[in-house]
Amino acid sequence: MTGAVWNRRDFMRAAGVLAVTPLSAGWLREAKADSNGTLTVAISDNPLTCDPINMASHDTEILSQVIYENLVDVTVDGDMRPQLAKAMPTVSDDKLTYSFELRDDVFFQDGQKLTADDVKYSFEYMLDPAHKAGRRPVFSRLSHVEIDSPTKLRVILKEPFSPWLYFMYKHMGIYPKGSREKYGEDYFKLTPKNVGTGVGIFEEWRPNDYVSFVRNPNYREKGKPAWERLVVRIVPEDASRVAYLLGGQADIIGAPPPRDFARLKTRPHIKGETLATFGGWSVFMMNSIKPPFDDKNFRLAMAHAVDRKTICEKIYYGLVERSGIPAPASSWWYDKAADDLVPYDPDKAKTYLKQSTYADAAKFDLLYSSTPYLLDVKDCVVFIQSELAKIGVTVNLTTADNAVVQDAFARGNFTALYRNIMSPGEATYFITSSFTPDQYMTKSSNYTNPKIDEMLKVIFRLDPNDREKLKPIYSEMWKLLAEESPHVWVGYFNATNLWRDRVQNFKPSRGLTINVNDIKLGA
Repeated sequence: MTGAVWNRRDFMRAAGVLAVTPLSAGWLREAKADSNGTLTVAISDNPLTCDPINMASHDTEILSQVIYENLVDVTVDGDMRPQLAKAMPTVSDDKLTYSFELRDDVFFQDGQKLTADDVKYSFEYMLDPAHKAGRRPVFSRLSHVEIDSPTKLRVILKEPFSPWLYFMYKHMGIYPKGSREKYGEDYFKLTPKNVGTGVGIFEEWRPNDYVSFVRNPNYREKGKPAWERLVVRIVPEDASRVAYLLGGQADIIGAPPPRDFARLKTRPHIKGETLATFGGWSVFMMNSIKPPFDDKNFRLAMAHAVDRKTICEKIYYGLVERSGIPAPASSWWYDKAADDLVPYDPDKAKTYLKQSTYADAAKFDLLYSSTPYLLDVKDCVVFIQSELAKIGVTVNLTTADNAVVQDAFARGNFTALYRNIMSPGEATYFITSSFTPDQYMTKSSNYTNPKIDEMLKVIFRLDPNDREKLKPIYSEMWKLLAEESPHVWVGYFNATNLWRDRVQNFKPSRGLTINVNDIKLGA
């Protein structure tokens, strides 16, 4: 909704969407099935694939995470744990070999037993450049997999890279050996039935409407899942998602409108919770090879001209945690001294602007998504446009569907872009992906720095739990990025959900993607 207050008139207008929009037979079937164990989740983003190695949206990763599993998983609270492996891996002294032993009770949805051959196949398929996996760059430091027995394997790295374990649950999945060749890429993208080990078996995909799953009756954990059918509905409009929730046609919704969240979670039969993600950038991205952002002084002017506090508190109603550096303020790797280098200071912004080569009649296009991905950014970009006008910079706002924006983001086909993006919630992921060569997000900034490369190499050799050694390196990195300002970081958004009280054993995930594995349904 765009109004400041959610009242009865607003709700009736939103609910009117249901009255005037024809409902598909499938949707009517889903609504009727609620009493028979159907869990319905409404998300804002339109999925492009079910394939975990090509997922571009953390909102739609619910699809791949229902179907597939990994050697290790990350809980909704952000803790790593073994999943297909019996235990966390043993790591060699040189940090290049990770040894795993598989559980012996895991079967694919077609009844085939999981073996080390399947794990080797899944990793090496993804790592092969010929297959053009979108998430391959994330794992580019992995070399290959060696098999010791049907249940034992070793993942061999090219160089130390401690964060890779944390990235699996978002960007990987284990499937049967030979399945890619047997079924083809479109099968994994659009109809991936019986190729995973997860709680849900793919049922149907109706484009722009929903993706549905049925319960895996042979899942190894007795009683899971507790639902019979899962329907993930695509509902881009905030008002429509809210109307579905309040009307009982959706059990859980993602990306609730921030201005209405506090009010909605107190309504009868509705619950709501918000949880820090540690991995969600709300960020004004600047393409550093395109004017005017090829000038560091101009970028610094932007960094000092944006009132982050107002955006976080007044536009996002506290659902974004302010931070001017790529580290959430509530994380242990945050550094206040670095953050203090980029305060809101319009006078300093004007000084930097005068020192730039674009001091006279500066202007640029700012792209944003017309449909909310994680959070709606429209009010935010309008506010930024107004803020920059105060220092003499003209911003032309341009908008497109989220899929178009995502493509422009990946290819670097923009001058400036406001984007909410999500990572696995680990300190180096976005830095590696954005500011080192040949990564998934490299073209979103076109900024690299050999000093960052060297700091990352040191970090990757250290124990990820050794905060005493890691903290000063992170502090140095944040200081450097504040001084260079390749992007303007506004803050870190929370994972926020609303759900009906018949949904039990659910909470928002620090990884943001809605996790349905443990949910039970009441009356």
